[in-house]
Amino acid sequence: MINALMEVRGVRYAAIVDAGGASVMQVGDQPDLSVAVSARAMIGSLKAAMGAEDWNDLLLDIEGGPVLLTPVGDQILMTAFDDVASLGRVRFAVRRALGKI
Repeated sequence: MINALMEVRGVRYAAIVDAGGASVMQVGDQPDLSVAVSARAMIGSLKAAMGAEDWNDLLLDIEGGPVLLTPVGDQILMTAFDDVASLGRVRFAVRRALGKI
């Protein structure tokens, strides 16, 4: 199901990361799973500070390029791509892929 994300121009990798920081599924380049682990802790803090129960997605613009983090139950889908200008295409593809889960 996440294989389709590699068809989006500019996507370097996609990976589903479990709560323990292990890759459940991945396609494309090798992801840096520590990003998902650190982001999970940050998201937990932000949710607590804002009194939020859920989150939709988080865009990190890091040295290697943007990474979109999207919740999939208790897991996180990491989608790394080349250019922030591609964000709309990537978000659309992620929503379409998640609909197949």
